[in-house]
Amino acid sequence: MKDKNDFIDSFDIDKRLARVDIISSIAHVKMLAKSKIIDQNDSNKIIIGLRTILHDLMKGWHLPKAEDVHYAIEQELINRIGPVGGKMHTARSRNDQVSTDLRLYLKDENKQLQKIITRFQTTIMNKAIENIDIIMPGFTHLQHAQPILASHHILAYAWMMQRDKERLIDCYKRIDVLTLGSAALAGTSFKINRYYTAKLLHFNHVSENSLDSVSDRDFVIELIFCIVMIALHLTRLCEEIILWLNPEFQYITINIRFTSGSSIMPQKQNPDYAEMIRSKCGRMLGNLISMITTMKSLPLAYNRDLQEDKFCIFDSLDNIKTSLKIINEIFSSIKFLKINTIKSTENGFILATEIADYLASRNIPFRQAHSIVTDIVQYCKQSSKSFNELSLNEYKRFSKIFQEDIFTYLNIYETVNRKKSFGGTSKNSVLQQIHLLKRKLQAE
Repeated sequence: MKDKNDFIDSFDIDKRLARVDIISSIAHVKMLAKSKIIDQNDSNKIIIGLRTILHDLMKGWHLPKAEDVHYAIEQELINRIGPVGGKMHTARSRNDQVSTDLRLYLKDENKQLQKIITRFQTTIMNKAIENIDIIMPGFTHLQHAQPILASHHILAYAWMMQRDKERLIDCYKRIDVLTLGSAALAGTSFKINRYYTAKLLHFNHVSENSLDSVSDRDFVIELIFCIVMIALHLTRLCEEIILWLNPEFQYITINIRFTSGSSIMPQKQNPDYAEMIRSKCGRMLGNLISMITTMKSLPLAYNRDLQEDKFCIFDSLDNIKTSLKIINEIFSSIKFLKINTIKSTENGFILATEIADYLASRNIPFRQAHSIVTDIVQYCKQSSKSFNELSLNEYKRFSKIFQEDIFTYLNIYETVNRKKSFGGTSKNSVLQQIHLLKRKLQAE
């Protein structure tokens, strides 16, 4: 640390707010002129000066370093247009300025994140259509449970992403609140028009309490939580991709560019990208805990502790956007190995529930049917036979209800297509699910 000020300066992290800081300042100055707090000519000079700074930034010019980006822009404005630039800060504080800038920035980021999720959902949906006839085992407790369509399995993640997006949409309401005009903590004695500023900046709401306005970071915590939920869902998907690539499963292949070789074992291709995405959830959860801990017990109103918010939210946003873009590319490259997935359904007596349902549909209480099939499974294990290898007479040993049609229940394709309940795994149900998802995505 060259200087003690390096410890409290935030320019290197908050410089990404430069664009929104200029936009919010232009709106503020327009409001000051409209409210006759500053002269119209002064307002015009300030706005022109701010626009030239923004133009230069967009061309790749860099602001001179200062304590923070807000002070850097103000100093640059005064350097360019003279002391009149200092009028820009009339009737506001950096406390409400920082809050407004962060809200403007996060509104844009929230919308971008929703779009990235929609793109990923579209990729999942297209992959489901592509693999509509592939059957694989469904699992509970990571044990073979019942056969399902692979498309049904991967669509589960599209619906997780839909909930994630709905959380973002709801979170947006809490971000979409103008706090500018709250000043340091008590409001201002100038006759400002906060509703006019809100209109210029496209905020749908204006904060009601100046103390709360400058000290509130609930919207940051909430957005990080939404991001953690997205990351959590990606960990589950990445874990399954990693499992499905394992030679013990061999359900899928992915493009080799999303793997890396071993430094010592020539035969290996490790799913490093999926592993890295899986790891990011812990980092984002750390950001959430950090923000909550920072806010814990803070007295009203503004405290410098709040400066930590940008480290947490910017890091979380950067990592989740990158993770979503990479998982979208990985998922686009997935190819299901149909021979392996269908062969895997032969393990673990995966049709046991179908036999129990067969008995239950013939007036046997399900609990009794369950017990009968448990005995059949044990018999098969002792006899080293599968369900299909048992004769009708062997089935009848366990219940006289069994008839020749029991063998139709042991056809894997018919088994899957009997699951016609809404949201089930039959081909028709999955096609209906795809249609519903497509309608949701098109309506956005």
